[in-house]
Amino acid sequence: MTQDVKKVLRIFAFSVFFIIILVYAFLRSYDLIFGVKIKNVNIIDGANIVDSVLRVTGKAKNATELILNGRVISIDQSGNFSETVALLSGYNLINIKTIDKFGHQDEKSYQLILE
Repeated sequence: MTQDVKKVLRIFAFSVFFIIILVYAFLRSYDLIFGVKIKNVNIIDGANIVDSVLRVTGKAKNATELILNGRVISIDQSGNFSETVALLSGYNLINIKTIDKFGHQDEKSYQLILE
């Protein structure tokens, strides 16, 4: 009986150990698996703006390249970006596109109206 209990406990301990390793590996590779994401952009879609100069800030998590209205802009190591955009009178479209090192993309568009 004690041999069976030891064998069951040993199998249980190894199983828990491997499950912990698998969970840790998934958590460490989560960003790699799910790709690039654009977050915390300070623009409200459909907003009416009164100033013709707009500062666009946000975070592009896991991005290696960020394109704002067709121009490549710089991002820091954490993925934060900040860029000034000149708006024209009337309807304006702000397009943000990110690409990670594996070619995964995320794109967001914001519509603004300059009064």
